[in-house]
This record gives sequence, structure tokens and C-alpha cells, in this order.
Amino acid sequence: MILLNGKVVDFKTFPNGELLLKKEEVISNTKNHISFKYENDSDLIKLLILKKFLKQEADLTIYYMPYSRMDRSEDGSPFTLKYIAEFINGLGFNSVEIIEPHSDVTPALINNSHSKFINFNLIHRVIEETGFDSEHDYLFFPDAGAAKRYSKMKFPHLVGHKQRSFHTGEIKSLKLVGDIPKKTFKAIIVDDLSSFGGTFIKSAEKLREAGASKVYLLIAHAENSIFEGELFKSKLIDKVFTTDSLLTKQYDWENKKYEDRLKIYKIAEEIN
Repeated sequence: MILLNGKVVDFKTFPNGELLLKKEEVISNTKNHISFKYENDSDLIKLLILKKFLKQEADLTIYYMPYSRMDRSEDGSPFTLKYIAEFINGLGFNSVEIIEPHSDVTPALINNSHSKFINFNLIHRVIEETGFDSEHDYLFFPDAGAAKRYSKMKFPHLVGHKQRSFHTGEIKSLKLVGDIPKKTFKAIIVDDLSSFGGTFIKSAEKLREAGASKVYLLIAHAENSIFEGELFKSKLIDKVFTTDSLLTKQYDWENKKYEDRLKIYKIAEEIN
């Protein structure tokens, strides 16, 4: 989905998949702002068509940077994030705001970019809603990357040490690192992105074993696949807090049953 100056830009799709931008959809200003919500790869083509048609300067906000997990090349694998970054750079935006990037690689590759970490604001709402007690309860960062990103949250925390297969994504092992509480506590897992939620299921298992009575999850970005994994099917995680930066299927009938265990913040409101 593409928004121009706060309004969704409509594209017609032909039977063969080609896109048509109706010129009536483009109401431009002297200073334009494009918001980019990645739903599938066609949104990249929509971004290209709109920016080229504008023929004017514009700023860009990327709700979620596509391919951000492919932020390196291992064993000769494609450095896909770099290719997508080069595509965006070629469109010549004045500035690019990236919401909760997966790693430092994304802003390093995108020209004229800056990052906005909304989890630092959302954590206070989650703490209030869950009754988190900073004297007794813990945040949990599932890996070193999350710990580096969120350790400035000044609350007691534990860190996960996991081993994952680069090729399959399978988590081989996960253990808790830190001062393990000696009594019952609540835990809020904090990270940037969830797909099927396997990391968070493993994390919740370990936290429950360590004495967590309640486990919550805060993620800035959630893919629709979150509804397909075990995250909601199991009772290990009591509630998920996220945004609609990626989600599109939260209102589907089969997912309505998870309403009580899912809190979705509107990304457009969180970044304004």
C-alpha cells in the first residue's frame, strides 16, 4: 500500500498483473510525503511508478523495510537488502524515515535516511496494560541483536542466547542469560519483527521454566504468518502487542478469535 500526503493511492491491476496509476489519484504538493506499507513485491513497483510520475521532490517513510532480514551474504547467498536499498536510492528521495529497522545495515544502505524506534514509546503502554512491576518483573530480549537495540529501556532484563541455522531459520537452541529471578515474575519479550513466532515460543518456554507466570510479546512489525504458527495456538504467550505496519489479515474471520490476545497500534498514529 502506498500513501501520498496521507491518502491511499489507488492502482488498477490488469488481468496479467500490470499496474495502472490513475493520474486523478495523484494530488501533489510543493512538498510531498510518501508512506510505504509493504504487503507484497508489487508495492515496490507502485512506489517506482508514483515517484517517477510525480517529477517532484518527496520524502519517504518506510513502515517496514522489505527484505531487511537478508542483510548480509553468507556462503555466496544474495545480499538482497542491498539490492532493494539500491532500488530505493535510485528513486532520489530527499529523506527516508525507516521505522524500527531490523539491523544497522538498513539505514547504512539507504541514502539520506534516519531510523525511528517506536518500541521505546510502545513499551510504556504495554507496561501499563500488563501491570508490569519494574521492581520484580523483567523484559526479555531474545538475542544479542535485540539486546543491543533495546537495552536502553531502563528495566530489569534477561537476554536470550540462541543458535539458528542460516539456511533453514530453525532455532537449534536457546538459553536465558542474566540474573534469573528466584521467584514468580512477569516477562515482556521485546523485539522488532515476528514471522511465525518460533523464536518467541522458545523464549516463552524458557521464561515459563524460569518462573514466569505471565509472558507478553511486544513487536513493532508482525507478518500475517503470525496467525499461522503456534504463537496464538499455544498458551505460552498471554498477549501480543504490535502495529499494523505489515499486518493485513487481522480482521479476517478466522483470525477474529485472537482479538482478546492481540493489541494492534496504528503505525500512522505512532509515527506522527
